[in-house]
Amino acid sequence: MTEDDAVDQDLLTIGVFAARARLSAKALRLYDRLGLLTPAHVDEVSGYRYYRADQVERARLVAMLRQLDMPLARIAEVVEADGVRSADRLAAYWTDVEARMAGQRTLVEYLRGRLSGRNSEMYGKFVVETVDVPARVVITELRHTLADELPAWIGASLGRLEEAARECGGITAPPYVAYHSEVSMESDGPAESCVPVADEAAARAWLAGQGRGREFAVRVEPALRLAYTRITKAQVAHPQILAAFEAVEAWMRREGLEYDGPCREVYFADWDAAGAEDPVCDVAFPVR
Repeated sequence: MTEDDAVDQDLLTIGVFAARARLSAKALRLYDRLGLLTPAHVDEVSGYRYYRADQVERARLVAMLRQLDMPLARIAEVVEADGVRSADRLAAYWTDVEARMAGQRTLVEYLRGRLSGRNSEMYGKFVVETVDVPARVVITELRHTLADELPAWIGASLGRLEEAARECGGITAPPYVAYHSEVSMESDGPAESCVPVADEAAARAWLAGQGRGREFAVRVEPALRLAYTRITKAQVAHPQILAAFEAVEAWMRREGLEYDGPCREVYFADWDAAGAEDPVCDVAFPVR
Protein backbone atom coordinates (compact mmCIF):
# COMPACT_ATOMS: atom_id res chain seq x y z
CA MET A 1 0.00 0.00 0.00
CA THR A 2 1.41 3.41 -0.98
CA GLU A 3 0.88 6.60 0.96
CA ASP A 4 -1.63 7.80 -1.63
CA ASP A 5 -3.58 4.54 -1.36
CA ALA A 6 -3.74 5.00 2.41
CA VAL A 7 -5.19 8.49 2.04
CA ASP A 8 -7.70 7.26 -0.54
CA GLN A 9 -8.93 4.68 1.97
CA ASP A 10 -9.39 7.29 4.70
CA LEU A 11 -6.20 6.22 6.41
CA LEU A 12 -3.66 8.75 7.62
CA THR A 13 0.09 8.38 7.61
CA ILE A 14 1.77 8.57 10.99
CA GLY A 15 3.06 12.05 10.17
CA VAL A 16 -0.37 13.43 9.28
CA PHE A 17 -2.02 11.65 12.21
CA ALA A 18 0.65 12.92 14.64
CA ALA A 19 0.01 16.49 13.50
CA ARG A 20 -3.77 16.15 13.99
CA ALA A 21 -3.34 14.51 17.40
CA ARG A 22 -0.67 17.04 18.40
CA LEU A 23 1.70 14.22 19.30
CA SER A 24 5.10 13.17 18.04
CA ALA A 25 5.58 10.12 15.87
CA LYS A 26 7.86 8.80 18.63
CA ALA A 27 5.00 8.98 21.15
CA LEU A 28 2.66 7.19 18.75
CA ARG A 29 5.17 4.38 18.27
CA LEU A 30 5.46 4.08 22.06
CA TYR A 31 1.68 3.93 22.49
CA ASP A 32 1.54 1.26 19.80
CA ARG A 33 4.23 -0.80 21.51
CA LEU A 34 2.35 -0.55 24.82
CA GLY A 35 -0.97 -1.48 23.26
CA LEU A 36 -2.61 1.86 24.05
CA LEU A 37 -3.12 3.01 20.46
CA THR A 38 -2.73 0.42 17.73
CA PRO A 39 -2.48 1.62 14.12
CA ALA A 40 -5.37 0.74 11.85
CA HIS A 41 -2.91 -0.72 9.36
CA VAL A 42 0.80 -1.53 9.19
CA ASP A 43 2.34 -2.08 5.76
CA GLU A 44 3.94 -5.54 5.72
CA VAL A 45 6.75 -4.47 3.38
CA SER A 46 7.64 -0.96 4.53
CA GLY A 47 6.46 -1.15 8.16
CA TYR A 48 4.68 2.19 7.74
CA ARG A 49 1.90 2.80 10.26
CA TYR A 50 -1.47 4.20 9.20
CA TYR A 51 -4.30 5.49 11.40
CA ARG A 52 -7.97 6.30 11.02
CA ALA A 53 -9.18 9.84 11.60
CA ASP A 54 -11.52 8.65 14.35
CA GLN A 55 -8.48 7.51 16.39
CA VAL A 56 -7.42 11.12 16.98
CA GLU A 57 -9.67 11.53 20.01
CA ARG A 58 -8.24 8.44 21.69
CA ALA A 59 -4.69 9.60 20.95
CA ARG A 60 -5.36 12.98 22.55
CA LEU A 61 -6.98 11.29 25.57
CA VAL A 62 -3.94 9.09 26.10
CA ALA A 63 -1.66 12.12 25.85
CA MET A 64 -3.70 14.11 28.39
CA LEU A 65 -3.79 11.20 30.83
CA ARG A 66 -0.01 10.95 30.53
CA GLN A 67 0.15 14.61 31.63
CA LEU A 68 -1.42 13.46 34.92
CA ASP A 69 1.54 11.08 35.42
CA MET A 70 -0.93 8.22 35.19
CA PRO A 71 0.79 4.83 34.88
CA LEU A 72 0.33 3.21 31.50
CA ALA A 73 -1.62 0.29 32.97
CA ARG A 74 -4.14 2.71 34.52
CA ILE A 75 -4.39 4.61 31.22
CA ALA A 76 -5.30 1.39 29.47
CA GLU A 77 -8.09 0.81 32.01
CA VAL A 78 -9.50 4.29 31.43
CA VAL A 79 -9.42 4.31 27.63
CA GLU A 80 -10.84 0.79 27.31
CA ALA A 81 -13.85 1.51 29.53
CA ASP A 82 -17.10 3.12 28.41
CA GLY A 83 -17.99 6.72 29.26
CA VAL A 84 -19.24 6.41 32.83
CA ARG A 85 -16.82 3.68 33.91
CA SER A 86 -13.97 5.54 32.25
CA ALA A 87 -14.79 8.69 34.23
CA ASP A 88 -15.09 6.66 37.44
CA ARG A 89 -11.67 5.11 36.90
CA LEU A 90 -10.13 8.51 36.31
CA ALA A 91 -11.78 9.80 39.51
CA ALA A 92 -10.46 6.82 41.47
CA TYR A 93 -6.94 7.43 40.18
CA TRP A 94 -7.06 11.11 41.11
CA THR A 95 -8.34 10.27 44.61
CA ASP A 96 -5.25 8.08 45.02
CA VAL A 97 -3.04 10.91 43.76
CA GLU A 98 -4.52 13.43 46.19
CA ALA A 99 -4.11 11.02 49.11
CA ARG A 100 -0.49 10.43 48.15
CA MET A 101 0.12 14.17 47.78
CA ALA A 102 -1.41 14.83 51.19
CA GLY A 103 0.94 12.29 52.71
CA GLN A 104 3.91 13.77 50.89
CA ARG A 105 2.92 17.28 52.00
CA THR A 106 2.88 16.10 55.61
CA LEU A 107 6.23 14.41 55.13
CA VAL A 108 7.71 17.64 53.76
CA GLU A 109 6.55 19.55 56.85
CA TYR A 110 7.98 16.84 59.08
CA LEU A 111 11.32 16.93 57.26
CA ARG A 112 11.41 20.74 57.38
CA GLY A 113 11.09 20.49 61.13
CA ARG A 114 13.97 18.07 61.32
CA LEU A 115 16.21 20.00 58.94
CA SER A 116 15.55 23.33 60.66
CA GLY A 117 16.43 21.92 64.08
CA ARG A 118 12.91 21.99 65.50
CA ASN A 119 13.08 18.34 66.61
CA SER A 120 12.67 19.25 70.27
CA GLU A 121 9.43 21.08 69.48
CA MET A 122 8.03 18.00 67.74
CA TYR A 123 9.18 15.61 70.45
CA GLY A 124 7.66 17.80 73.15
CA LYS A 125 4.18 16.86 71.90
CA PHE A 126 4.65 13.26 73.11
CA VAL A 127 4.51 12.02 76.71
CA VAL A 128 6.82 9.03 77.22
CA GLU A 129 6.33 6.55 80.05
CA THR A 130 7.46 3.03 80.93
CA VAL A 131 5.48 -0.09 81.69
CA ASP A 132 6.51 -3.60 82.79
CA VAL A 133 5.05 -6.39 80.66
CA PRO A 134 4.95 -9.98 82.00
CA ALA A 135 6.14 -13.00 80.02
CA ARG A 136 3.49 -14.24 77.63
CA VAL A 137 2.79 -16.66 74.81
CA VAL A 138 2.31 -15.07 71.38
CA ILE A 139 1.25 -16.40 68.01
CA THR A 140 2.88 -14.47 65.17
CA GLU A 141 2.96 -13.89 61.43
CA LEU A 142 6.19 -12.62 59.85
CA ARG A 143 6.36 -10.82 56.51
CA HIS A 144 8.87 -8.86 54.45
CA THR A 145 6.87 -5.86 53.29
CA LEU A 146 7.45 -2.38 51.91
CA ALA A 147 5.85 0.69 53.44
CA ASP A 148 3.02 1.03 50.91
CA GLU A 149 1.88 -2.56 51.58
CA LEU A 150 2.25 -2.37 55.36
CA PRO A 151 -1.13 -0.94 56.52
CA ALA A 152 -3.16 -3.49 54.56
CA TRP A 153 -0.95 -6.34 55.72
CA ILE A 154 -1.16 -5.30 59.38
CA GLY A 155 -4.96 -5.33 59.31
CA ALA A 156 -5.14 -8.64 57.45
CA SER A 157 -2.49 -10.43 59.50
CA LEU A 158 -3.85 -9.33 62.87
CA GLY A 159 -7.29 -10.44 61.70
CA ARG A 160 -5.94 -13.91 60.88
CA LEU A 161 -4.13 -14.18 64.20
CA GLU A 162 -7.08 -12.94 66.27
CA GLU A 163 -9.27 -15.56 64.61
CA ALA A 164 -6.66 -18.23 65.34
CA ALA A 165 -6.48 -17.08 68.98
CA ARG A 166 -9.90 -18.64 69.55
CA GLU A 167 -8.20 -22.02 69.24
CA CYS A 168 -5.43 -20.96 71.63
CA GLY A 169 -7.36 -20.05 74.78
CA GLY A 170 -8.26 -16.52 73.67
CA ILE A 171 -6.43 -13.18 73.50
CA THR A 172 -4.75 -12.09 76.76
CA ALA A 173 -3.32 -8.65 75.81
CA PRO A 174 -3.46 -6.09 72.99
CA PRO A 175 -1.96 -7.25 69.67
CA TYR A 176 1.16 -5.56 68.39
CA VAL A 177 3.46 -5.34 65.37
CA ALA A 178 7.21 -5.67 65.94
CA TYR A 179 9.72 -4.26 63.44
CA HIS A 180 12.88 -6.36 63.16
CA SER A 181 14.35 -3.92 60.63
CA GLU A 182 13.30 -0.72 58.90
CA VAL A 183 10.18 -0.77 56.75
CA SER A 184 10.23 1.90 54.03
CA MET A 185 9.85 2.11 50.25
CA GLU A 186 13.38 0.67 49.95
CA SER A 187 13.60 -1.62 53.00
CA ASP A 188 11.19 -4.52 53.55
CA GLY A 189 11.62 -5.22 57.23
CA PRO A 190 10.59 -7.84 58.16
CA ALA A 191 7.60 -6.91 60.30
CA GLU A 192 5.92 -9.35 62.69
CA SER A 193 2.29 -9.25 63.78
CA CYS A 194 1.85 -10.71 67.27
CA VAL A 195 -1.20 -11.70 69.33
CA PRO A 196 -0.76 -12.82 72.98
CA VAL A 197 -2.77 -15.96 73.79
CA ALA A 198 -3.62 -17.96 76.92
CA ASP A 199 -2.74 -21.57 76.06
CA GLU A 200 0.77 -22.41 74.82
CA ALA A 201 0.00 -26.10 74.16
CA ALA A 202 -3.09 -25.18 72.12
CA ALA A 203 -1.07 -22.54 70.26
CA ARG A 204 1.58 -25.09 69.29
CA ALA A 205 -1.13 -27.51 68.18
CA TRP A 206 -2.60 -24.74 66.03
CA LEU A 207 0.83 -24.02 64.56
CA ALA A 208 1.36 -27.69 63.71
CA GLY A 209 -1.82 -27.58 61.67
CA GLN A 210 -0.59 -24.71 59.51
CA GLY A 211 1.89 -26.83 57.56
CA ARG A 212 5.45 -26.12 56.60
CA GLY A 213 6.53 -23.04 54.70
CA ARG A 214 4.03 -20.74 56.37
CA GLU A 215 5.11 -17.53 58.09
CA PHE A 216 3.37 -18.33 61.40
CA ALA A 217 5.19 -19.03 64.67
CA VAL A 218 4.59 -19.50 68.39
CA ARG A 219 7.00 -18.25 71.04
CA VAL A 220 7.16 -17.28 74.67
CA GLU A 221 8.15 -13.62 74.93
CA PRO A 222 10.08 -12.96 78.16
CA ALA A 223 9.06 -10.29 80.64
CA LEU A 224 10.26 -6.85 79.55
CA ARG A 225 10.01 -3.13 80.16
CA LEU A 226 8.61 -0.88 77.46
CA ALA A 227 9.23 2.82 76.96
CA TYR A 228 6.19 4.09 75.06
CA THR A 229 4.14 7.04 73.96
CA ARG A 230 0.42 6.91 73.21
CA ILE A 231 -0.80 8.28 69.87
CA THR A 232 -4.10 8.94 68.13
CA LYS A 233 -5.47 7.31 65.02
CA ALA A 234 -4.45 10.36 62.97
CA GLN A 235 -0.90 10.15 64.30
CA VAL A 236 -0.55 6.52 63.22
CA ALA A 237 -0.39 7.66 59.59
CA HIS A 238 3.01 8.07 57.98
CA PRO A 239 4.99 10.27 58.55
CA GLN A 240 3.42 11.48 61.82
CA ILE A 241 4.22 8.15 63.43
CA LEU A 242 7.93 8.66 62.68
CA ALA A 243 7.96 11.60 65.07
CA ALA A 244 6.49 9.38 67.80
CA PHE A 245 9.22 6.76 67.35
CA GLU A 246 11.92 9.43 67.38
CA ALA A 247 10.43 11.08 70.47
CA VAL A 248 10.65 7.81 72.40
CA GLU A 249 14.23 7.27 71.23
CA ALA A 250 15.20 10.81 72.26
CA TRP A 251 13.67 10.21 75.71
CA MET A 252 15.60 6.92 76.00
CA ARG A 253 18.87 8.74 75.28
CA ARG A 254 18.14 11.34 77.94
CA GLU A 255 17.31 8.62 80.47
CA GLY A 256 20.37 6.54 79.61
CA LEU A 257 18.31 3.51 78.55
CA GLU A 258 19.39 0.93 75.95
CA TYR A 259 17.40 -0.96 73.33
CA ASP A 260 16.34 -4.44 74.43
CA GLY A 261 14.50 -5.72 71.37
CA PRO A 262 12.66 -4.58 68.24
CA CYS A 263 10.40 -1.53 68.40
CA ARG A 264 6.68 -2.09 68.14
CA GLU A 265 3.24 -0.63 67.68
CA VAL A 266 0.70 -1.87 70.25
CA TYR A 267 -2.92 -1.61 69.10
CA PHE A 268 -5.21 -1.45 72.14
CA ALA A 269 -8.39 0.09 70.69
CA ASP A 270 -11.06 -0.79 68.13
CA TRP A 271 -9.54 0.75 65.00
CA ASP A 272 -12.76 0.89 62.97
CA ALA A 273 -14.76 2.51 65.77
CA ALA A 274 -12.09 5.08 66.69
CA GLY A 275 -12.15 8.66 65.50
CA ALA A 276 -9.13 10.53 64.17
CA GLU A 277 -8.30 12.05 67.59
CA ASP A 278 -8.96 8.92 69.66
CA PRO A 279 -5.92 7.15 71.21
CA VAL A 280 -5.46 3.79 69.50
CA CYS A 281 -1.78 2.83 69.59
CA ASP A 282 1.33 2.81 71.75
CA VAL A 283 4.66 3.32 69.98
CA ALA A 284 7.08 1.37 72.16
CA PHE A 285 10.67 0.18 72.57
CA PRO A 286 11.81 -2.63 74.88
CA VAL A 287 14.48 -1.06 77.14
CA ARG A 288 16.96 -2.00 79.82
